[in-house]
Amino acid sequence: MPRTDWLSRNALYTPDAPALVWAPTGETYTYAELHRAGARLAKGLAERFALSKGDRIAVLAENTTEHVLLFCAAQTAGYVLVPLNFRLAPPELQYLVDDSDPHVTFASEGYRDTAQDLDGGEPVVPLGAVEDLIESASGETGDDGPDLDDPLMILYTSGTTGRPKGAIISHKMLFWNSVNTELRLNLTAEDRSFNAAPFYHTGGWNVLLTPFLHHGATTYLFPSFDPGAVLRTCEEEDMTILWGVPTMLKMMADHEAFDEVSLDSVRYAVVGGEAMPEPLIRTWQDKGVPIRQGFGMTEVGVNCFSLPERDALRKIGSIGFPNFYVDATVVDEDGDEVPPNTTGELLLRGPVVTPGYWNDPAATDEAIDENGWFHTGDLVEVDEEGYYYVVGRKHDMFISGGENVYPAEIESALYEHPQVDEAAVLGVPDDEWGEVGAAFVVPDGTLSPEAVTAHCREHLAGYKVPKHVRLLDNLPLGDSGKVDKAALRARFDAAETA
Repeated sequence: MPRTDWLSRNALYTPDAPALVWAPTGETYTYAELHRAGARLAKGLAERFALSKGDRIAVLAENTTEHVLLFCAAQTAGYVLVPLNFRLAPPELQYLVDDSDPHVTFASEGYRDTAQDLDGGEPVVPLGAVEDLIESASGETGDDGPDLDDPLMILYTSGTTGRPKGAIISHKMLFWNSVNTELRLNLTAEDRSFNAAPFYHTGGWNVLLTPFLHHGATTYLFPSFDPGAVLRTCEEEDMTILWGVPTMLKMMADHEAFDEVSLDSVRYAVVGGEAMPEPLIRTWQDKGVPIRQGFGMTEVGVNCFSLPERDALRKIGSIGFPNFYVDATVVDEDGDEVPPNTTGELLLRGPVVTPGYWNDPAATDEAIDENGWFHTGDLVEVDEEGYYYVVGRKHDMFISGGENVYPAEIESALYEHPQVDEAAVLGVPDDEWGEVGAAFVVPDGTLSPEAVTAHCREHLAGYKVPKHVRLLDNLPLGDSGKVDKAALRARFDAAETA
């Protein structure tokens, strides 16, 4: 039977090994210290707020060690952690509070007034009180811990197509995600990496932090992403694995510190969220850091696919193969499996699939069919060797003159232009063709819309060539660091109606 109390075993095996380092100061929790703090905090929460298994704990703050301590307490006692997106407006936060109904809310100093203005979630407690709860606890939690199927976190999706949905993250999901990650990435207790992704996003918890806690490795925690600070810490502390979305890797590559550090200790960099452009892959390869493209989603793990670093250039654009305990199939609109090199929807199944969405059985039934397949909404193709390629999202695909057009394919072609620094494409209405492409390009140097169009005509069929080209200083980013296409669409609509 898989265990849920990972820290108790690592505290026994390697009590003095560093588990968590607060990067700005170097303050370190060993595995013994982290286990003790989490167990006492679990007890302190029960004594101060009468919390019991299944009760929700909301947190409104940027990344902090207290976040991780609350996670440890939840994993020990069966509480449910609800990280709130501190970038949301008060009405948006109110929706999350109404939906999750937390029994207590922890807020950092900068967000305490916002938390107190929300209805529900009382009491609102300063995040700094975590240490007081640890020290005032009468002991540690007992043996009545959570079951594998119990929820551990509720992580809210970005809500780009409607209201956010609360994906339930169970103890079982975290266990199998950790096993998948170890098997595909060859994790060891000697590995060291950083975490600078926000904790309201699944990447902040489940790309490397929770697998590292399971395997006894070391995480350097940053309050937020600072490319220079991350690079210098990676050099000074001999990091072995880097990770992030392509935007983060680009910001690091563009930073002056990139040329100042050697990164000789780094085995590879894990990249997910969206496809990494080939020029950026080559930049990191030339630095001696192989790229492992991956793929995942909040509701499934999150580490679902991985491309071996040896294939980073040979299979550029591929997300590789499904991880060990993830089943995958690609189907057409009728639910029939498609042949190689044919676009279809990606379906995933296995012990890493969410049990559902919090308080939303209709959304759960829509996403997970009667055979346990999670319908991702991602369009993919599989080549003859079994390598998967993401073509786009179902809702991103548009039809121009009766032809299916996938923005990811156009974006890939745009990145082949040496003066295209960033690019994004979406479908927009058109009186003649129904829909056409609109390309948003951040140029690197002098570049005209006409030159972008000419480049596309050389590389794409006519119906795929964007009718509209907009040059921007930067692309808007969503909370996870990916391009915010909803913001681009709003910008395009506003310009067209002006």
